[in-house]
Amino acid sequence: MPPISAKEPARDTRAINAPVVPRAPAMRQLALDIGLHPVPTLDNFFAGPNTEALEHLRRWVGNSHRSPVPTYLWGDEASGKTHLLKAVRVAIQEQMGSPVGVGWLDADMVDFPIYDERWRVVLLDDTHLYTPEQQQTAFNWFINAQTYHCWVLASGRFPPADLKVREDLRTRLGWGHIFQLKVLSEAERRTVLRQEAAARGIVLGDEVMAFMLNRFSRDLGSLSQFLDHLDGYSLVEKRAITIPLIKSMLSTT
Repeated sequence: MPPISAKEPARDTRAINAPVVPRAPAMRQLALDIGLHPVPTLDNFFAGPNTEALEHLRRWVGNSHRSPVPTYLWGDEASGKTHLLKAVRVAIQEQMGSPVGVGWLDADMVDFPIYDERWRVVLLDDTHLYTPEQQQTAFNWFINAQTYHCWVLASGRFPPADLKVREDLRTRLGWGHIFQLKVLSEAERRTVLRQEAAARGIVLGDEVMAFMLNRFSRDLGSLSQFLDHLDGYSLVEKRAITIPLIKSMLSTT
């Protein structure tokens, strides 16, 4: 007796021949990634009340005989800590013409490179969020940086004395130059947002500016990402950036 086989079901040719309807929201979501992302630099950092810290970093980056004394930046969210660390990374990489001159560690990383003797700076971002493994890596980098006269620039939400990290790391974070970064005022944030828009070739009206500052995250990094999405969406829709366009984008993505 031949093996029993299941009868092949009849094909529904209607499904095969039916026209494919594009999913507009998904298409728009893909298009939101086409906005330009200005690179964080020391030049495009709006210092406001943080001029002293900015000038300190400028002097260090511009000095070929750099002091190995570490620097620690602390302040609330949206005060510019990560921008400044990334700006220093960009400056050193441009000087060297290579990315190998910088050691970078932030709280989102799970794989940590071993210390590299070619590093000219160790950058430790958001140290207040470090896991025990990240703290161990940061401490190891600190010890090696002191041995090889490499600068350490770190940041955190709190002053070193208030950091909930291992004592040997906390002590090292606090023995050098310490600067508190302050969040920009409403008028200063408006100026920065206008600069960010101009860097993307976007013109924001006063009403749109006020709407964005009042309705969305006051973190300038988040607003910058929002501008990227808004820029891409306006290009897809072929419409000027207005409050109705922003509401339309939010309702379709």
